[in-house]
Formats: sequence, C-alpha cells, structure tokens
Amino acid sequence: MEPSPSEKDRRLSETWHPPCCCGPKPCCFCWCCCSSCSRSRMVRRRQRDGFRRKTSSVSELEIPPPLEERLTLEEASSWKRSFDCVLVSPAGRSVFMEFLRTEHSDENMAFWLACEDLKREQSQEQVCEKAKKIYLDYISILSPKEVSIDAAVREAINSSLARPSACMFDEAQAQVYALMHRDSYPRFLNSPLYKSLEQRLSALTCDT
Repeated sequence: MEPSPSEKDRRLSETWHPPCCCGPKPCCFCWCCCSSCSRSRMVRRRQRDGFRRKTSSVSELEIPPPLEERLTLEEASSWKRSFDCVLVSPAGRSVFMEFLRTEHSDENMAFWLACEDLKREQSQEQVCEKAKKIYLDYISILSPKEVSIDAAVREAINSSLARPSACMFDEAQAQVYALMHRDSYPRFLNSPLYKSLEQRLSALTCDT
C-alpha cells in the first residue's frame, strides 16, 4: 500500500541523505543526526506546547522606546493600507512579529523572512545550507515550528531536496503569506498592541 504524504515526509525527514550539490561533503537534511529519530508524536506535541508557552500575552507587550524613536505615526498608519505595507517596513515586520508571538504563530513570519533571505543568496553552497535549515525548522513534521502547508506543496519540496534551490519554498511561502494576510493581519490592525502604538506615536507627534 502506498504510504500517506505525512508518512513519506516522516521517512524522508528521518532517513534521507542526498548527495551534496555543493561538493563532496554530504548535504544531509536528516533530523536523525541529532535526535536519533526516537521522538514520538506526543513528545513533539509537548515540545511544541512548551515552545508556545514561552510567549507573552498582548497586555504584557510594550514596544521598546528605541523603535518609537525611529518610527513615525505616518509610517505606522500606512500599515493599514495593505499587508504589503507592513512587510516592506522593518518596523512593521518587527511589530507584526511581536503580535504573532501573542497568537503563537510567529513561525509564519519567521519562515517568510527566511525564504526572502534565501532568495537573495548568491552562493550555491549557502543556498544548500540555508535551505536545509529552513526545511528542518519549518517544513519537517518533527519541528515544533512547523508551518501549515498543504500536502502537494510539501511533496514538491521533498522532491526538491536532492537539488536545493533559492526558489524551492516559493509555493509554501505564498501559502503562509496568504494565511497571515487573511487571518493574522486583520486581527493585528484591531489589536491593543497596534492601537496603543498608534496612540503613543500620536502623542509624541503632538509633543514635538
């Protein structure tokens, strides 16, 4: 019987040792090198829960003063125009990441940023290394930071592992972008975090 996509992914994560595209040294995406492939699904769930419990609540968040000093009310208000306005702003990405931590979904932004960094990489050796890290951190079902992507996209990534490229996560990145845009972005604009930031920036503008 043909194994399910999740079973294929588990086997690939645990046992796959592709030849390196960067040289004679093995370019291994194998999780078992450091975990001995012995973790059960329950252990991984506990790890995921423990990872998420480290985050703080919205009411406890404060934007550091240095950020407010270099952020204007105009820029913060521009984030309401579109989700892309948040992503092109370094301060926007930082504040949005803080918000995602309160929702236990900051792995989505971290994955999106890692993909952007990978696409800027010129060295094939570094592409291999960074692609390996992205896979282990955000795609592997063994990771507590695994992002939500569909089975077809996951299978396409698994098929690309033997020859990693800078664009191998593009479809997964698009799905994560859509998830943040559709679900997290509207809540971000209505969050106490964003509204209090606007109020403080407005007060600073009035004082100057």
